[in-house]
Amino acid sequence: MKDADAPAILCTVDVVLLTLQQGRLQAALLRRDRAPFAGALALPGGYIHAQEDVDAHASAARVLRDKAGLQSPYLEQLATFSGPVRDPRGWSVAVAYCALVPPDVLLPAQDRISLVDVNALPPLPFDHRQIIDTALQRVRSKSQYSSLPVHLCAEPFTLPQLQAVYEAVLGEPINKVSFRRKVDELAMLEAVPGALQMGGAHRPAQLYRVRGAYRHALSLSARGL
Repeated sequence: MKDADAPAILCTVDVVLLTLQQGRLQAALLRRDRAPFAGALALPGGYIHAQEDVDAHASAARVLRDKAGLQSPYLEQLATFSGPVRDPRGWSVAVAYCALVPPDVLLPAQDRISLVDVNALPPLPFDHRQIIDTALQRVRSKSQYSSLPVHLCAEPFTLPQLQAVYEAVLGEPINKVSFRRKVDELAMLEAVPGALQMGGAHRPAQLYRVRGAYRHALSLSARGL
């Protein structure tokens, strides 16, 4: 078969958009408005626009803007999924990305998306369940040694709040002393001057934010620069 006679290959991006709701890790899904699988919940995704997108990362960012109405501060390339059976329209390649956002970032998009607990996902079209499982494995693995979960925590936050975010991602409790030691080793936080969380039976707690230079470095790392 000559190259000119070869069938076209579908080239898309899919985004696993993760957030927290009531202390549980959630995936954002959109209801498909066209075939195949019209009406089914699926990952935000779309075709790569060769004339518009400078790379696949730009495609993923555009998909989030156009379909979910948001811009993720953290967008990491996850993996490539391909083959003749993953899409009933034909042989396809999907470059998958993982985005992490705090709950407040999703408020403007709440009428477009459905948040679903990652431990109670509905049947999903294409190979979207495999893509989500791959994203969860990546996020949980990186959370063992990095600051990745800070992208799920709205600033400013207390150290107990940040620890709760890590525990939600990992799905297990973390020793407080070990967690504080790891935060100190990463040197990722700075105290917000004069900012304390008041109330409750406990003494006021210091509020923190991610250092600007550290967040910038995380963003570059996610893009692979």
